[in-house]
This record gives sequence, C-alpha cells and structure tokens, in this order.
Amino acid sequence: MSRLDRPLMPGAPITLWRVSAVAEEPFDVAERPMEGEMDPFFFLTKEKNFIPHEYPCRTDFAERFRGRRPDERVTGAPDRVWLGFGSPRLDLSGFWFRATRLAARAETLVIAETAGRARLRLATCGGAILRLNGEEILWTAEYRRNFETVAEIAVDLAMGENRIELFLDDLAERDTRFYAQLDYDGGPVARQAIRIGARAEHARAVETALETMHFSRTCHDGGPVRLTLPNPLPVPCHAEIRIEGDFMSHDPLPPMQIDLAAGATEIDLGHADALPADFRHVVVRLAVDGFAAERVYGTEIAHSRKQGPAPAGMAARVAEALTAVANGGEADTVRALARLALEDGGAETRAMIEAALPRIDACWDCADFALVPLIWCRTSWPELLGAELCARIDRTIRAYRYWMDEPGNDVQWYFSENHALLFHTAAHLGGALLPEGVFVRSGRTGAEQSRIGAERLGRWFDHFERWEMAEFNSAPYFPIDLKGLTALYALSPDAGLRERAASGIRRLIDIVANSAHKGVLTAAQGRSYEHTLRASMTLELSAIARLLWGSGSYGTRFHATPQLAVCLRDHGLMLPDHTDRAIMAGDGAQEWRFAQGQDAIARLYHHKTADHAMGSAVTYRWYEWGYQETLIHARLGENPNAQVWINHPGEVTHSGYGRPSYWGGSASVPRVQQYRDLALVRFAGVAPQPDFTHAWFPTGDFDSARIQGDRAFARSGPAHLMLRGSSPFRMVDSGPAAGNELRLSGRENWWLLRLGSVLAHGDEMAFAARFARLVPEEKATAIEIEDPDYGRVIFHDDGTVAAEGRRIDPAEFTVSGQREILHRVPFVSTQDKATAKAGAGQRP
Repeated sequence: MSRLDRPLMPGAPITLWRVSAVAEEPFDVAERPMEGEMDPFFFLTKEKNFIPHEYPCRTDFAERFRGRRPDERVTGAPDRVWLGFGSPRLDLSGFWFRATRLAARAETLVIAETAGRARLRLATCGGAILRLNGEEILWTAEYRRNFETVAEIAVDLAMGENRIELFLDDLAERDTRFYAQLDYDGGPVARQAIRIGARAEHARAVETALETMHFSRTCHDGGPVRLTLPNPLPVPCHAEIRIEGDFMSHDPLPPMQIDLAAGATEIDLGHADALPADFRHVVVRLAVDGFAAERVYGTEIAHSRKQGPAPAGMAARVAEALTAVANGGEADTVRALARLALEDGGAETRAMIEAALPRIDACWDCADFALVPLIWCRTSWPELLGAELCARIDRTIRAYRYWMDEPGNDVQWYFSENHALLFHTAAHLGGALLPEGVFVRSGRTGAEQSRIGAERLGRWFDHFERWEMAEFNSAPYFPIDLKGLTALYALSPDAGLRERAASGIRRLIDIVANSAHKGVLTAAQGRSYEHTLRASMTLELSAIARLLWGSGSYGTRFHATPQLAVCLRDHGLMLPDHTDRAIMAGDGAQEWRFAQGQDAIARLYHHKTADHAMGSAVTYRWYEWGYQETLIHARLGENPNAQVWINHPGEVTHSGYGRPSYWGGSASVPRVQQYRDLALVRFAGVAPQPDFTHAWFPTGDFDSARIQGDRAFARSGPAHLMLRGSSPFRMVDSGPAAGNELRLSGRENWWLLRLGSVLAHGDEMAFAARFARLVPEEKATAIEIEDPDYGRVIFHDDGTVAAEGRRIDPAEFTVSGQREILHRVPFVSTQDKATAKAGAGQRP
C-alpha cells in the first residue's frame, strides 16, 4: 500500500480524501399543509444565498437533530477517491426530488514533520463528526438548509501520519449542498495524503490526465466526439464514460467501457449523431491497477446539421416540431403528448406515461412539469390511451398535491412564479376533467378544485400582467411558463382565462424575439445554469425559434414546444410575425429597454444589429451576494456558440450544484452598465467568494481570437469583440474549460466589452486599433469612457447613462418596454468609412 500526497500549506484546505458513496434513506414526516404563497423575491438572498422557506420535513428534522451530536449511521467504506481539482471542498452535492436523509464517510492523512499543535477549521451545511487518530474531537449539528456553518478546534498532531476521519449527515431537499471544507489553519510543516493500492506515479498520472483533459470543441454538431489528453498515461488504463443530462434528465444511458493503451492522446466517444443532443455532462472515470478517479466535463451535442434547414411554411414547421419531439425527445409526458398529437397511442407512448405516473404520485419536486402535459394527454386523446390507462391517470390526478394548503410531506417548490402557474393550471384543468371525482388531499370535488385553481390563476395573471417573470428573462423558464399558458389556452373552460393565456403567450414570444439574436436568446437572465447557458443550439428556445421563425434546432429536452405547435395547429392561436426582430437583418440596430419582476426589480437593456447582440441587467443589486443571475451576455455573427458572458463564480467545482455555480450566476453581483455596443462590468466581491472573475470566451467558436495582456479580441463572421480587463488576462489552458475561460485575478476588478463589425470598423487590426485605448475613468459620481464612435459615455453612479446627447435612465424602464430602431453606427469618420468598405469585401 502506497500513498498519494501533496503539500498542505497553512491556511489551505485539505483536498485529498477517500470517501464513501452517499448513503440515502427517505425522510418522511406526517402529512400536513403548509402556509405560504408565491414569493417573487425568493432568490433575493439576504445572507449568503440562504433561502428562508422551510418545509415541514426540515422543521421536524431540526426538532429531532439540531444541536445534538449527529446520529452516526452505517455507510459504505470510504473506497472512492476525491482529488479536488482546485475546489477547496469535499463536495457530494446533488439534487434529490424527495426529502432524503444523507450520510457519508471520508478519511485523509496529515503527515507532520514534527509533533505540534495545529488548528483546524471545519465548514459544512449539515452535521459532522470529526475524529483525529481514532479520537472524536469535534461535532457540529446546525442543519440549516444549504447554509454554511463553521467550527474551529486546536489539536495535537503526532510526528508522521495522523488519520482524520469525517462523518457527514444532512437532510436533502431538492438542490442540496452536501459538502465539507476542512482547512489547516496552522501547525507543523505537513503534507496531506491518502492511501492507494497503486504505484504513486501511476496515481499521479491519472490525476494529471483528469486535471488537464478537455474537449477540443464546446459543441459537437456532427463528427466525432473526442476528449483530448494533453498528458497521456504511461500505462494502459480503463475508462468508464457516463454521458448524463442535467439533474432533471430521466433518460440514463449505459456507460461506455473503453480500454486505453499507454500513451493514448484521446478518448473517442463516437459520432455526435449517434449521441443524444443537449448539453451533456460527461463523467470520465480512469482506472489503473489499484487506483481510480473521476471528473465531470461538459459539452453540447447538437444535431443541427442532420436536421438541416427549417421548412419555409408555418404548417410544415408545426409538423416538423411535433415529429422532432415525438421521435427524439426524452421519454416523458411531453414527448407522449407530441406522439398522441400525431395519433400515435401505441405501446411506446403509453409506456412513457406509465413511467411518469409513480413520480407524480410521489409528488417529486418538478412533478408539476410532467402533470400538466399528462392532463392534456388525458383530456384530448382518451381514445388513444385506452380505458385502463385513463383510469390509472385519473387516480394520479385525484391523488396529487396541488398546493401548500393541501396536506403532504413533499419538497415540491411552490414559491417560484413558474411553478405556481403549473400547480394552479393543473388544479384548474384536472378538476375540469374530473368534475365529479373527489380530489384526495383537498377533499374537494373536481368542480370545486377547478374553480379554486381558476381563482388562483386569476391572481397569478394579475401579478404576471403587471410584473411578468419573477425570474426575469430566464431562458429555461420561458418554456415552463409557456407550458402552463398553452395548456390553459387549449383546454380551459374559462373564456377569460383562455384570452389571458393567449396574451401571455404573445407577450413571452415578444420578449424572446426582442432579446434574441438569430433566434437565440442573448440577454441578461434572472436565473441561469451552466447547462442552459452553454446549450446554444439545443436549449428549448432554439426549438421554439425554429418553429416560429425558421432559425434554430432541436435538442431532446422539451417543456412547451409540442404544446405550442398543437395550439397553432388545432386551437387557432395567432401570433404576430416577429421574424424581423428575432433574426435581425438589415443595416439598422435595435435598442430594447424594459423591466421585469415585482416592483420592476430588474431593469434590462439590449442592443443588437444583424452582426452582433448584447444584453445586460443595469442597476440590479450592485455588489450584493448573488444567486443565479447572469448579468451580461453577448453573441457574435451567425455561430450561436460564439458567445460571451462574465460572472464571479459561486464555487470552484466545474459542473457542480452550487447556486450560483461555476458558470451559472454570480457570487457577487457586479455593477453593470451598457450603452449600445459598449458595456462596463465592475466586481467588488468579498471573502469567502472565489478569488477571481471570469468570462466564457470560447476561442474555438470564433473565427479568430487572440489575447494581448489586458485585452482580448475575437471575430465571428462580420462581428468583432474586444474585452479589456483591469489587469492582464489569463487564458485557462487545461481542464474542462481549456481554451474557453478568460480570468482576471482578485474579487475586485473590472471588465469592458466593446462590440463592432467589419462594416463599421474594418478588419480585425482596424477594429483593435480603434478601440485599444478604451479605458474607464473614475470620477466623483460616475465612470466615464471616451468611445471613438459614441464620444464621451458617462455611466453615472445612480444608473443613468449619458452619451450622444441622449440620457437613458433605468428608473424610466417599463414592463411593457420600449423598442427603438437606431442607425447601426451613429458616427464614423470619412477615413473610417473607407476602411470599413475595404474590410467588408463584398458587403455594401
């Protein structure tokens, strides 16, 4: 038995662990109702991302276990390896759809050069027991959901090996931060280590391979899907590859088993067309004799080339959309709806519904996403489903928990605007379907359940029509809102609700069209995830853009696309043609200003031309702790993957479950201000937030890209981008984000973004020369920038922006919004025009 070790510096975390699998057991409590309503501000965290809403399971759990030594339960042996890869935490976080009690064990070694006193600092969100050399030295038991607490202790280390054992315990409810961070705050000179069954140099080779491995492309649209190994292993290795969706995906794929020869420089996962589309987590486990470890890598798999251009006519695109979902969607009730709409009620369709019923019966979190299309299927196509399956569906509909006032012990999320819509929609439509049936949890007849659902929908519409999306402008939540609205439009017996639903559909489509570039949403978002930001070609909004405007492609995850198609085909839904603004052609520029969220909390600014687009949230919670907000987003040219956003990561783990995560959201909310193609992003983070900010800067998706000190330039088609930082940039060159991540060190820094075009600014060198001296100047009450096109742009501390004789005040932004068509470039010199024409080549 040998050891894998690394230095352990004072103040540094222990990052080498052996850990058990997470032991899970249901934690059911007596069913009872809850109090509460939709909370449009639930994500405005006041204290380090702590969400205050508490379920009965947490209340009961806390009464039994908070403040008491954790109940140390049996787990598996700590036979798995945790290597950290830069994360300070032993992180076992995940998503659990029911209340679930968790436990895990971990162990590590501290090898001290001399005996002496050491200080340890333990941070975790649940309960923990810490042992040193077999003796219990510390326990914690705060058990506040996803809220970190800290304990410190001084211990005596022996010279040589000191064994540290850790037991972790918590209650999981939905997204759960199940981790521990153990810092070595001071003591004798020491190393950290774990025991391994392999030669140390072979284990280090596995670690290095996982640390440096990456995909050569961010998106695989056709062609081979390959992972590059910059540091090949010197010995043969076995790779197990698991291709997974996000936490909502229920279609697991069997793992791939690949034997790698010594010196292999890549892992071939096969052709993209043979793999399921969407953004995918690829879990790579490398094993040599006596040692194995794994890491998660992300990539988008698209089938756009295989799908080809969209049909020209709306009727043909509707048929294409239904067929695409029916044949290629994940096996769920949404796909079943598409198949039934094509008159396919066969065994495969029925099996999709049957598989979803137990999850709905158990009131899994997000079961409302499956229930609404299920009710649609049962209402519209009972003859295709058959009497036996209809009766089974009816039992599920009558037994479901539709709101907090009904008894239950689930952890469904009732508080967000999109979930509230679906709960009330399901109650209204399910009750209307079964008016004489008794709904088990409420004791109401279906007719009464439908009436109460309608009343709650009325209040929901009152709020929505005044303030719109609480999770403002969020790409993953447009389809979920459309899921509820299209179901109401097609099925509600209430004419007033149908009309309000139709208006809501039109409004959401209008917002997407105004915030899209080439049909792809390019804007600030109130809630975002890595898997939605990076899924440019396969996010459902791309499918909806293809259906409505003929630009986009289909992935495999859907909420609303077939429902929208059926509304257009069968229910007379009429939508205005926004192709011109969604695709954006011609020589003009569009400026779009609007507000969303209760009290217009988010003031949103968007500017686009045919060549490029950029959107931001201005005067939004500057310098507060963030949640899942993406505050600025830009896109260049025709390639949907040629995009940039900037954030302060909420955790250092790639593809983790933090909210905010590495890419989704921002640990500290920056000051963001934008005027047309110019934007300023200024961060002022605090410890313990990560000590860098970064930009998604996918060099392989640009036609050209280069970094020069504190400037980075990119071109995609006819569009240019310059980023400038408050210090020199560092391009990450290894690991999951290799070639795609641009960093600035420190929590306090600034970024400038400037977009341009070949038509306006000439070739890459001309563009770079024109804007190379762009720099923010600090004034007493403003930040000023001298822009070669716009002149002096003044970003006032109160959020207003002054430029070109204009004054833009976010306080004047309205929910209805203001769309203005501007000249593409307000000012260029005669010489610049000549340069631009020469650089534009064949363009006029």
